[in-house]
Amino acid sequence: MTSPSNQSKGRLGIIAGSGLLPFYVADAARAAGEDPVIIRLANEALQPFEGFEQAVIGVGDMAGLKGVLSRHAVRRVVLSGGVKRRPEWREIHPTFATLAKVPAIVRTLLSGGDDAVLQMVIKLIEAHGAEVIGAHQVAPDLLATLGPIGTANPTDEDRRDIEKAAEAAMALGALDVGQGSVSVGGRIVALEGVEGTDQMLARVAALRAEGRISARRKGVLVKMCKPNQDVRADLPTIGRSTVENAAAAGLAGIAIEAGRALVLERDEMIRAANDAGLFVCGIDRGLKGLGL
Repeated sequence: MTSPSNQSKGRLGIIAGSGLLPFYVADAARAAGEDPVIIRLANEALQPFEGFEQAVIGVGDMAGLKGVLSRHAVRRVVLSGGVKRRPEWREIHPTFATLAKVPAIVRTLLSGGDDAVLQMVIKLIEAHGAEVIGAHQVAPDLLATLGPIGTANPTDEDRRDIEKAAEAAMALGALDVGQGSVSVGGRIVALEGVEGTDQMLARVAALRAEGRISARRKGVLVKMCKPNQDVRADLPTIGRSTVENAAAAGLAGIAIEAGRALVLERDEMIRAANDAGLFVCGIDRGLKGLGL
């Protein structure tokens, strides 16, 4: 049941893509007294969301989304989870309010980066009278904190790799391409593209196995928010699988932007990092002292 304090804000809708983030947001919303509606994206959201009221729409189906928002009196929306495939123009079902924007929508889907697409989606949702809020506003405990997360700490060489990879990640983000970078021995060996973090780490592991990356030096993964990113969507995220893939790639650890990145499966992730001897830490965007 929705608490009286939340009733005045209007009902919460959680647009759920792939991954664990939508489940964590839904759980946090319920713990805060919300009665959220889970708006599952077809072929993306695989979590069962048992016990929650649900609806399913196709990616790009703005008319379907408007209907869900109206039927359930949703006034606040959270975007959460991944979307593996952008919709084709034939899959776009505009409403009357968004009909004139279809050419711009198609152009953005074809040539825009992920942040450009998400900003467009936010504007389209808000055109139907719903406020878009960030996942971290519903589940603030997911935000990365400054300093070590776990028992291991970076060495001086790791700190140099953190600085190098953070600079590369921010430069990459300025191009609206990706959020992550890997530095080994002060050399950038991988930049995150549309394949995502786990696939980038698999590429690093393959390069290591081929002898293209030094076996003596470990290296670091850094994930940073894009400079112009709307923090209401697609914050950098890590979890247990990130740690496991970083370990498989032979890395020493992971650094993420404190206050602007999310940590999922925190306890399991910390256990996996401790077992592997990897450090995980939150860093300041200014890189002053790296928060360590």
